[in-house]
Amino acid sequence: MTYHQVAETLGLQSPRIIQQVALALEETMREDAEAEQPFMAALVVSRQGQGLPARGFFDHAVALGRFPEEPARHIEAWRGEYRHVLAARGNH
Repeated sequence: MTYHQVAETLGLQSPRIIQQVALALEETMREDAEAEQPFMAALVVSRQGQGLPARGFFDHAVALGRFPEEPARHIEAWRGEYRHVLAARGNH
């Protein structure tokens, strides 16, 4: 699901709908980290990001201590997080 699709699903209105989605996803990431759950936000990707989340997702994951600081390892960490989310939802 893309950030834009999330915005449409939530019925968000301009201005800055993608920013609104990003802020909401960051909040869910904090909640997931506190609950030691996989980041549900890992399921949301950027239309321009080659099927990856936006840079802010990775930055926030690092800040929360879930992803390594080395950018070269971010995609691998995201893939693992994505798999954990699917497994937690029963979508192996």
